[in-house]
Amino acid sequence: MEQIREQFLNPPDEFTPVPFWFWNDRLEKDEILRQIRDFHEKGVMGFVLHPRMGIPDDIPYMSDIYLDLVEAAVTEAERLGMIVFLYDEAMYPSGSANGQVVKGNPEFASRGLLMKEYPVSGHTEIKLELAEGETAVSVQAVRKTGEGQYLPGSAVVLPVEDGRILFNAPDNGEWVVLAFVEGFSGGHIRGIHFGEDDGEPNAPASADLLNPAAVRKFIRLTHDKYYGRLSRFFGRTIQAVFTDEPDILGRGRKKGMKPWTGGFLARFTEAGCAETDLPGLWWEAGPETERIRRTYRKAVNRLLSESYYRPLYQWCEDHGVALTGHPAASDDIGLLDDLQIPGQDVVWRWVAPEDDKGLTGVHSTMAKCSSDAARHRGRRRNLNECFGVCGRTNRWDFTADDMKWYMDWLFVRGVNLLSPHAFYYSIEGERRRGERPPDVGPNNIWWPHYRIIAQYIKRMSWLMTDVRNTTPVAVLCEEDYLPWALVRPLFESQVEFNYLEEELLLRDAVIREGAVRIREQAYRAVLVEDWNRLEGPVQKLLQEFACQGGVVISGGAADGKPAEGICRIAAPDEVTGALDRVLPRELRLEPAGRGIRASHVVKGDVHLYVLVNESEEPYAGRLKIPVIGRAEKWDPWHGTAEEQAVKVEAGNVSFPVTLMRRESVVYCIDPSGKPLAEETEVQPVKTVSLTIDGWRVAEADVPAENVAPLRSWTERDDMKGYSGTVVYEAELNLDEANPPRTVTLDLGAVGEIAELRINGQYAGTAMWSPYVFDISAAVKPGINRLSVRISNSLSNSYGGVTFPSGLIGPVTVTLTPA
Repeated sequence: MEQIREQFLNPPDEFTPVPFWFWNDRLEKDEILRQIRDFHEKGVMGFVLHPRMGIPDDIPYMSDIYLDLVEAAVTEAERLGMIVFLYDEAMYPSGSANGQVVKGNPEFASRGLLMKEYPVSGHTEIKLELAEGETAVSVQAVRKTGEGQYLPGSAVVLPVEDGRILFNAPDNGEWVVLAFVEGFSGGHIRGIHFGEDDGEPNAPASADLLNPAAVRKFIRLTHDKYYGRLSRFFGRTIQAVFTDEPDILGRGRKKGMKPWTGGFLARFTEAGCAETDLPGLWWEAGPETERIRRTYRKAVNRLLSESYYRPLYQWCEDHGVALTGHPAASDDIGLLDDLQIPGQDVVWRWVAPEDDKGLTGVHSTMAKCSSDAARHRGRRRNLNECFGVCGRTNRWDFTADDMKWYMDWLFVRGVNLLSPHAFYYSIEGERRRGERPPDVGPNNIWWPHYRIIAQYIKRMSWLMTDVRNTTPVAVLCEEDYLPWALVRPLFESQVEFNYLEEELLLRDAVIREGAVRIREQAYRAVLVEDWNRLEGPVQKLLQEFACQGGVVISGGAADGKPAEGICRIAAPDEVTGALDRVLPRELRLEPAGRGIRASHVVKGDVHLYVLVNESEEPYAGRLKIPVIGRAEKWDPWHGTAEEQAVKVEAGNVSFPVTLMRRESVVYCIDPSGKPLAEETEVQPVKTVSLTIDGWRVAEADVPAENVAPLRSWTERDDMKGYSGTVVYEAELNLDEANPPRTVTLDLGAVGEIAELRINGQYAGTAMWSPYVFDISAAVKPGINRLSVRISNSLSNSYGGVTFPSGLIGPVTVTLTPA
């Protein structure tokens, strides 16, 4: 335990945050080196080198001058022992090389399929007009039953001769001719020079990612060129290449177009659809609609994997680095098959502390998407590009409080590599306002304290790496669909689970001794959202698993009857009770804490129980776990560890747990050690609370009369748009004759970051509520001078959203007599 504890308290730099570093202005070598050294000083030991909107035209993407600057940055990173991830595009989505893939090869532009409708009656001749680059993939007549609906089985494929279509419409309903036309999507990417953004004339053309020849050109223009200049750094300082949400059609594509490429009709039919199923991609075809669209999506994703992800994966493998990044959708778990470091991204506040966003909707699955993809593929790390545009109004109103919630939301779900979005090279002009704010690094108020944040990220990333996840529960999912309603009760009951794809179940899993075994995982229960959605081979395998003693719990039922050996539930809120009847809990909170999330992992020979509070309310109760041994409580934010007294009974240990809002804790249990017995009777602690008044403004870069202590300075109209730092001072007089045993300071309401000094010595930093400090070791009998340096949100001046600011209070101190 001692060695593991030491690694937790002082984790290796390998577990550093690796932020996106926006190169978004005129780049100067000296400034690049200065910023890298600043990262290093704050404990940030890596970065994703990301060219971004704002680079001037005279620094073209992948030009010699651009590569000179990249080489300078990588050289400095190597000197400082840092790591670099290369970003494979300018700017995003990936695959275009800033439009250079299409330049010289217009046939490589992204393509798609449109459906054109021609009303018909009686004997009709239609002249099919095709634009340059368009091809008629199929022309069909169908009987239309309503707007956006057609009669399944009515479709008839029609021949096209010299651009003419002849059709004699029956008189048994409304008939239409549908032409399925493949052509250029008109899509683009966001570039790196002004004038290359969405809707602007120079936006770079997106490439056909389903065309292997286009992808090979992309690799030549990007990966090979980087390697030609930087080969000596690959596998050492350069550890990964980041590919960012590749989009088959590109941004701004033609309305109604669906992903397609030359020859894809054969793929569509080989996947299990008929040519006459094409109308079902746009119109409703009754019960067959979901099958058609699901089969189509699988065929598209399979080709995208073959043509795009797999060649990039292989290139990275051959050159000693990892492919990382993320697909476009939050639940595209199947596309993570070909990433050495699977990833996802939390952006646009799709996931958030408010409005139940942490547990509902497709985006609530993304953390488990990457971590479970990694677990089932034997990948050591998985990444999340986090915090991008996650302010409450998608501007600078993103707080450290928010950041802590997002970090814990990711870590407890198994993410172990954070890529904060983003550190800005520059925030001049439009870069501050329009380019996906805020800066979450050097240009924000928490940067002076960022070493604390970086160390927290390192501890939690280390904690979730090189561990064995112990949950016996798998939730079956599809390659592009992760159930979220089914798993909500599990989260709220601290029942851990992992998403397992149907394809991996069939391809890689082994059923042995009543468990589904895949990599390090052994699942004794498999949960299914809807039995009816499962394909035959999956149903058969699950029934075999049930016959061997495994537990299968499912919503839905084949033909309205429960399948043999399958436990049926009528609603998701029944799933936890059904599990409790057949499997013991790995941990249990008493009383229940719906806002507490938990993960149980084993590192070496010790058990680690990670608990985080995702709610806005504190939790107090007891934790019961079926592992007996020496227990320690680790605080990952403050970097402390202390022995935890426990009660041992009936093969379990239990002990009290208190979790404040935004708090995380780790309980380490060493089965080889002896538990410290909890006192049978705990005497109540007597405390005395006092209010501290007499505050004054000691330092400010505005007139002192503009800042009233214990009031938000935004109460003055002329201070609503002020962002800055103010230092408040007061005195605390402690009885010299009877000094207290413990002293706790509560600043009350604060806006937003408070750094505390006592008698001139640093005593801690608080970035979110509750702003509470244990100052027992910092105070002395007699007069103590308190100094609180408070920085408020940059949203007040940059984002147009005003937050309460300053020391608002009330400020109290709680004394425990000796």
